[in-house]
Amino acid sequence: MQIAMVGLGRMGANMVRRLLGDGHACVVHDLDPQARRALEQAGATGAATLEELVSLLAPPRVVWLMVPAAAVDAAIASLAPLLDSGDTIVDGGNTHYRDDVRRAAELAGRGIHFVDVGTSGGVWGLDNGYCLMVGGEAAAVRRLEPVFASLAPRFDSVARSPGHSGAPAGAERGFLHCGPNGAGHFVKMVHNGIEYGLMAAYAEGFNLLRAAGAGAAAGDRAADAETAPSAGAGAPQYALDLAQIAELWRRGSVVRSWLLDLTADALRREPDLASLRGRVADSGEGRWMLQAAIDDGVPAPVLATALFARFASRDADDFANRVLSAMRLGFGGHVERDAAAKGG
Repeated sequence: MQIAMVGLGRMGANMVRRLLGDGHACVVHDLDPQARRALEQAGATGAATLEELVSLLAPPRVVWLMVPAAAVDAAIASLAPLLDSGDTIVDGGNTHYRDDVRRAAELAGRGIHFVDVGTSGGVWGLDNGYCLMVGGEAAAVRRLEPVFASLAPRFDSVARSPGHSGAPAGAERGFLHCGPNGAGHFVKMVHNGIEYGLMAAYAEGFNLLRAAGAGAAAGDRAADAETAPSAGAGAPQYALDLAQIAELWRRGSVVRSWLLDLTADALRREPDLASLRGRVADSGEGRWMLQAAIDDGVPAPVLATALFARFASRDADDFANRVLSAMRLGFGGHVERDAAAKGG
């Protein structure tokens, strides 16, 4: 099948390589000419402009966008006037589902189909395949199934669930038509919110393991109003090997997962993770998910805490902490102590 890919970053470029490897004809465009040239060498046809890209496609055309959410409207505004009725635009990035509904309605006025695809797999997708959560009209989605099938993981990449037999169907294929426009990105939004919570749980757990030796220094704590009293003999006094614990949990533990695999590998290579700053970004899905939870009256405290922890990692709570110190100084004369100082 012929398909165009606009946006050749970490995800888009690898998706093209996977499609090429399965025999699809890919026309590619990116503002970075070096990114285009790299895929031309892999067998894709490069286009320096959107006009050139559209001219290289046989109708009915399919153009897949892998650009940041903030750039989708501009990309569609430039692309739509070049397309004809019956063509399809696919948004495979991380987009707000409400924007999908709006864009689908706007493009329908031109006779252009719109399909939203929540895409999960990261930089490993080239080898392992991508989990695809799809929203849009049934006919438009069916037409794209050969592309979805090439991007998705192999059927035998995971053990089949009990009760399933015969030819792979539905989600077993690694892609799922979740519903009308917006449904794909809604499912991906919740997926990413869950990811935030899982990652936060692992991070907090390993942080507690790392701190387990603090009890050994309990006797050095200052005895003053600024220092919490020691737990004494009950405090943990263990020098734990985090890399080995992560490796252990990968084997038979109920918390084993791909995220744990990645954590174990990182701790093996750099036990103290000193090369990382610990400033964790968020690309928007966690915020949108919490807004949806509020709109629907659905409690999501774990996911909310995980999102706020990411804000805190970027020092977004710095002023709040200063306000806390100011109040403690005001009502009790409590002077800030340096955490690195003895007893801090």
